[in-house]
Amino acid sequence: MRQTTRATVAKARRLRREMSPAEIKLWQVLRGRPQGLKFHHQHPVGPFVADFYCPARKLIVEVDGVAHEMGDNPRRDDWRDVWMRKRGYRVVRIPAAEVMADVETVLLHILG
Repeated sequence: MRQTTRATVAKARRLRREMSPAEIKLWQVLRGRPQGLKFHHQHPVGPFVADFYCPARKLIVEVDGVAHEMGDNPRRDDWRDVWMRKRGYRVVRIPAAEVMADVETVLLHILG
Protein backbone atom coordinates (compact mmCIF):
# COMPACT_ATOMS: atom_id res chain seq x y z
CA MET A 1 0.00 0.00 0.00
CA ARG A 2 1.38 3.38 -1.01
CA GLN A 3 1.87 5.69 1.97
CA THR A 4 2.17 8.88 -0.04
CA THR A 5 0.37 10.50 -2.95
CA ARG A 6 1.41 11.25 -6.50
CA ALA A 7 1.25 14.94 -5.60
CA THR A 8 3.73 14.43 -2.75
CA VAL A 9 6.08 12.51 -5.06
CA ALA A 10 5.83 15.30 -7.64
CA LYS A 11 6.57 17.87 -4.94
CA ALA A 12 9.63 15.87 -3.83
CA ARG A 13 10.93 15.80 -7.40
CA ARG A 14 10.47 19.57 -7.70
CA LEU A 15 12.19 20.18 -4.34
CA ARG A 16 15.20 18.10 -5.45
CA ARG A 17 15.73 20.65 -8.22
CA GLU A 18 15.22 23.62 -5.87
CA MET A 19 17.34 22.74 -2.85
CA SER A 20 18.61 25.61 -0.69
CA PRO A 21 22.36 26.30 -0.44
CA ALA A 22 22.41 24.73 3.05
CA GLU A 23 20.59 21.61 1.80
CA ILE A 24 23.04 21.31 -1.10
CA LYS A 25 26.01 21.64 1.25
CA LEU A 26 24.67 18.96 3.62
CA TRP A 27 23.72 16.69 0.71
CA GLN A 28 27.32 16.81 -0.57
CA VAL A 29 28.38 15.20 2.74
CA LEU A 30 25.44 12.81 3.20
CA ARG A 31 25.58 11.42 -0.31
CA GLY A 32 29.02 9.99 0.52
CA ARG A 33 27.31 7.48 2.85
CA PRO A 34 28.89 8.48 6.16
CA GLN A 35 29.35 5.46 8.44
CA GLY A 36 27.96 3.36 5.57
CA LEU A 37 24.51 4.94 5.92
CA LYS A 38 22.49 5.73 2.83
CA PHE A 39 20.54 8.99 2.82
CA HIS A 40 17.84 10.11 0.38
CA HIS A 41 17.21 13.79 -0.28
CA GLN A 42 13.76 15.37 -0.60
CA HIS A 43 12.14 12.04 0.23
CA PRO A 44 8.34 11.57 0.48
CA VAL A 45 7.20 10.48 3.95
CA GLY A 46 3.43 10.13 4.11
CA PRO A 47 1.93 13.51 3.16
CA PHE A 48 5.27 15.30 3.70
CA VAL A 49 8.65 15.62 2.00
CA ALA A 50 11.64 15.20 4.31
CA ASP A 51 14.79 17.13 3.43
CA PHE A 52 16.87 14.00 4.13
CA TYR A 53 15.92 10.46 5.13
CA CYS A 54 18.06 7.54 6.31
CA PRO A 55 15.99 4.34 6.14
CA ALA A 56 18.46 2.24 8.17
CA ARG A 57 17.92 4.51 11.18
CA LYS A 58 14.43 5.71 10.29
CA LEU A 59 15.98 9.15 10.64
CA ILE A 60 14.62 12.35 9.14
CA VAL A 61 16.85 15.42 8.95
CA GLU A 62 15.26 18.81 8.35
CA VAL A 63 17.33 21.88 7.48
CA ASP A 64 15.47 24.94 8.74
CA GLY A 65 16.04 28.34 7.16
CA VAL A 66 14.70 31.59 8.56
CA ALA A 67 11.26 30.96 7.01
CA HIS A 68 10.72 28.21 9.59
CA GLU A 69 10.70 30.89 12.31
CA MET A 70 8.02 33.04 10.67
CA GLY A 71 4.27 33.15 11.14
CA ASP A 72 2.56 29.81 11.65
CA ASN A 73 5.57 27.78 10.47
CA PRO A 74 6.92 26.79 13.92
CA ARG A 75 3.53 25.33 14.88
CA ARG A 76 3.28 23.47 11.56
CA ASP A 77 6.81 22.10 11.99
CA ASP A 78 5.91 20.89 15.50
CA TRP A 79 2.75 19.20 14.22
CA ARG A 80 4.70 17.57 11.38
CA ASP A 81 7.39 16.32 13.79
CA VAL A 82 4.74 14.81 16.07
CA TRP A 83 3.13 13.08 13.07
CA MET A 84 6.47 11.57 12.07
CA ARG A 85 7.48 10.55 15.59
CA LYS A 86 4.14 8.78 16.11
CA ARG A 87 5.07 6.64 13.12
CA GLY A 88 8.46 5.72 14.54
CA TYR A 89 10.68 8.25 12.79
CA ARG A 90 13.39 10.16 14.62
CA VAL A 91 13.43 13.80 13.54
CA VAL A 92 16.49 16.05 13.77
CA ARG A 93 16.12 19.74 12.92
CA ILE A 94 19.25 21.70 12.03
CA PRO A 95 19.33 25.47 11.45
CA ALA A 96 20.58 26.27 7.95
CA ALA A 97 23.08 28.76 9.41
CA GLU A 98 24.76 25.93 11.34
CA VAL A 99 25.09 23.84 8.17
CA MET A 100 26.70 26.76 6.37
CA ALA A 101 29.04 27.53 9.28
CA ASP A 102 30.26 24.01 10.11
CA VAL A 103 28.86 21.10 8.14
CA GLU A 104 31.24 18.59 9.75
CA THR A 105 29.94 19.34 13.26
CA VAL A 106 26.37 19.09 11.93
CA LEU A 107 27.23 15.70 10.46
CA LEU A 108 28.55 14.48 13.81
CA HIS A 109 25.31 15.61 15.45
CA ILE A 110 23.22 13.78 12.84
CA LEU A 111 25.21 10.55 13.19
CA GLY A 112 25.42 10.74 17.00
